[in-house]
Amino acid sequence: MDSPAAADGAAEAAASIRIVGIGASAGGLVALEQFLAPIPRNSGMAYIVVQHLDPTQRALLPELLQRATKMPVHEAQQDMRVERNCVYVIPPNAELSVVDGTLHLARPSEPRGMRLPINVLFSSLAKAQGEDAIAVVLSGMGTDGTLGLQAIKAVAGLTLVQAPDSAQFDSMPRSAIAANCADIVAPPGELPAHILASVAKVSGPDTTEEQKPAEAAAAPLERVVNLLQTHTGHDFSLYKNSTLHRRIERRMTIHKIASMALYAEFIEHNAQELDLLFNELLIGVTSFFRDPKVWEYLAQVAIPDLLARREPKHPLRAWVVGCSTGEEAYSLAMVFREAARRVTSADEFRLQIFASDLSQDAIATARRGSYPLSIDANVSADRLARYFVRHENHYQIDARIRDMVLFAKHDVMLDPPFTKLDLIACRNLLIYFDPRLQRRLLPLFHYCLRPGGLLQLGSAETVGQLDYLFVPVVSRLRLYLRQDDVSVRDPHFTLNAFPQIYRPTKEHHVSPPSPPSHPPDSLQAAADEVLLQVYAPAAVVLNRDADIVYISGRTGKYLEPAAGKANWNFYSMVRDSLRVPLTDALKRVSARIEPLHLHGLRVELPGDTQQSVDVTVHAFREPAALRDMTMVVFRDVAAIPTGRGKAKGARDAAHEAEVQQLRHEIEILNDQARASGEELQSANEELQSTNEELQSTNEELTTSKEEMQSMNEELQTINVELQTKLDDLSLAQSDMQNVLNSIEIAILFLDQNLHVRRYTDRAAKIINLRESDVGRPLSDLTTTLQYAGLHEDALETLRTLVFTEKEVLADDGRWFAVRIMPYRRLDNVIDGVVITLVDITATKKLESTLRQEAGH
Repeated sequence: MDSPAAADGAAEAAASIRIVGIGASAGGLVALEQFLAPIPRNSGMAYIVVQHLDPTQRALLPELLQRATKMPVHEAQQDMRVERNCVYVIPPNAELSVVDGTLHLARPSEPRGMRLPINVLFSSLAKAQGEDAIAVVLSGMGTDGTLGLQAIKAVAGLTLVQAPDSAQFDSMPRSAIAANCADIVAPPGELPAHILASVAKVSGPDTTEEQKPAEAAAAPLERVVNLLQTHTGHDFSLYKNSTLHRRIERRMTIHKIASMALYAEFIEHNAQELDLLFNELLIGVTSFFRDPKVWEYLAQVAIPDLLARREPKHPLRAWVVGCSTGEEAYSLAMVFREAARRVTSADEFRLQIFASDLSQDAIATARRGSYPLSIDANVSADRLARYFVRHENHYQIDARIRDMVLFAKHDVMLDPPFTKLDLIACRNLLIYFDPRLQRRLLPLFHYCLRPGGLLQLGSAETVGQLDYLFVPVVSRLRLYLRQDDVSVRDPHFTLNAFPQIYRPTKEHHVSPPSPPSHPPDSLQAAADEVLLQVYAPAAVVLNRDADIVYISGRTGKYLEPAAGKANWNFYSMVRDSLRVPLTDALKRVSARIEPLHLHGLRVELPGDTQQSVDVTVHAFREPAALRDMTMVVFRDVAAIPTGRGKAKGARDAAHEAEVQQLRHEIEILNDQARASGEELQSANEELQSTNEELQSTNEELTTSKEEMQSMNEELQTINVELQTKLDDLSLAQSDMQNVLNSIEIAILFLDQNLHVRRYTDRAAKIINLRESDVGRPLSDLTTTLQYAGLHEDALETLRTLVFTEKEVLADDGRWFAVRIMPYRRLDNVIDGVVITLVDITATKKLESTLRQEAGH
């Protein structure tokens, strides 16, 4: 029995083996043979092959791959230890993963047609090997392998994909490339060279570089960082050197550049490569509900606690830092709605999510909210039905979830942060920053959070020495609570303030109107005009069609004739600034008995001046002359110019009136929008009902299609295997036929009914046989042998399984040794007899000669 120390040593040795995971489906056999053929026997790595197989059939894949490689090929077994320079093949009806250097087999949990065994293998490699993980996607239909490559890429592993134009079925390679998961794309025969070069670069660095001083070795890296900052405007100098080296070396491997200095020269005049390196350093890998236990705790405990401490009228605010393509932000929105629904109505509480990232392309993808069908591996069927709309080749996020998230391009190191937050999710971002930058960002997050706010970090991240800022809520989930007494406990805690943003506003001076004066013709006329112009307000009377039928006083400031044909309609003549509130007032006053008063409306006057006006709208039912008519009365509100304080007060009052008018107009527009929304909602509900029926039918068809596609892939694999086996059997048959025809023995093969199965050319010269005689009974054949009991002896041999041998004379004087033996198959079943005829004429003549000599 091995000691614990020995077992630990074996596990450590196994963990140090570089494992290459290879995923293939339809058309994958040829690609696998091309991939394995150039790999040397002693590459020092292990290779694990996962292919979609028929779960009901025995796989021939290990035997077929053994012909293409000098390394031993094994079918994977439970707890089999992974060894260097070996190939392991998944068995049928199983999921294969790697744990502590051993192979683990599990029964698939998904029904046939929904299984993704390549993702299972790649995800286990990402967890077991980290940045040493290597994954390869070859020919196949569907999208299996894409999510697994994302997991490999998230831990800085190496991902390779077969060039689609070299694949018999290119769906899997194209899916991986479209998801930006492929570090290297090449034909399968060229991929091993890229892997070996990458492994050699990591495990055996250039000795000339090691001999250089530290300053000289860092100079090329600093040059690359400076070029990136000049080109993109972003500073990567505070990223971890190991991260920078690993990502840059990946690009060097792709371009087969030997040193960092040469790569710096290469990108100095290559803007496209700088863009590719920039995207490489951003490491934009994410998925829905990554680390399910974290999301379960947020939904069940953390978010309900936040809701309990907040009033419904105050929305929660969250910030997802480094959101990439938006999966994590949308996951938070879905979890919030589920948590809010359990507490109370989901619409009673609101959550505003700010999601930021450095990549403009990632932000654009997140805003679209369109994701591949493969997300169903991470999103439950209930959430897919509730929060997504399925299309032919993608899922679209629901508008309710989309409206909860505000996406923005944002540099967390340079740009002002979002503040007054209840939750910050910064997962798997700090691991790429060096400690100096981490010590700057964590206080920033503390500053941005409200008292009682939560900080969610990634599984490999902690607050480190800044534990006085945050106290762990659940350590294993990396969820932290903001400490509110930092200023007391740590007087050295400071935070550099971001510059304030000033938005200067312009105040418009409002001058009192100057009414024109007209010389009166008489005392009565002058008095009437003074009374009308000074004391009586301007007014108009409208009929039920809003046409003006009477005007009192001067209404020129409020009404003006419309251009074109004369039109006395009130809506056409009222000035633009008054049209919206008065239109709404005329609609509302028709149902009122009391007049409707509007205060502080603003009307634009010539000369860039404004006049504040109060308007009264009164719908008449009595007297009969004014029945069904409406009067609109305008009263100017004069400005008070005396005194600086009074002038300021007047300006303030004017501004307040303007604000009130704008608010009123907004309210009117909101009412109109609400009415239109209700109509659209009604139409939408009808369409939704029809869509649900179509969706149900589509889901059934999609399920059938996926099952048929999976079976088609399995049949493709079986067909290729059987075709290869058939070629082997055909070749073996040709070899056997040539062997039989080349020996000096006549052989006749008979089946259990003593019908002709096969014969050699020499047998056809003794027994009268032609190609058309295959299948004929032995008793129907004529021979040159003087052997009348041939048929009976054959029957006896078939009955007793005891061979018989006789010497028989032929009609042409030749002698033959006739031997009849049972025909035994490889599975030890008797399936006929074999008759061999050996020419012994020379032996007989010699025997006769010897007897004659002996007689003399």
